[in-house]
Amino acid sequence: MHIGVSIAQQSLSLFDDDGRLLRRYPVSTASRGAGEQRGSYCTPRGRHLIRAKIGGGQPENTVFVARRPSGEIYTPELGAALPGRDWILTRILWLSGCEPERNRLGCVDTMRRYIYIHGCPDTVALGVPASHGCIRMRNADIVELFACVPCYTPVEIG
Repeated sequence: MHIGVSIAQQSLSLFDDDGRLLRRYPVSTASRGAGEQRGSYCTPRGRHLIRAKIGGGQPENTVFVARRPSGEIYTPELGAALPGRDWILTRILWLSGCEPERNRLGCVDTMRRYIYIHGCPDTVALGVPASHGCIRMRNADIVELFACVPCYTPVEIG
């Protein structure tokens, strides 16, 4: 199994071991485009893997802060009360780069940049770049994907 993320198409594709497409999901990558530098708020490119899966068993719309449930459940009212917050909801697939000097180690390290595939409020538009570097998905979609992929699943972003 492997995942392909297309920044141009704003989509995430799940493939089986024979390369057959199993599912395609709309996503939102960085509003600042592609890039690997720490502090750039860009989506990193290249070969990655899922280093950690966080949030299994949590209710949909669980709010995560620093990769831990905050005790909050996202609602439109909570969103309106905190309009500038970057919502990380439901599940987290934490990515680690596989290419030294491109997306691993030093100032380009995807994992140290805290780049995830994660859920977002269902009112957020997908299919357009809008994130702070992560790959945002609908909550139902991240729950489905989370159940399908183990840690160390390859992820190609381009």
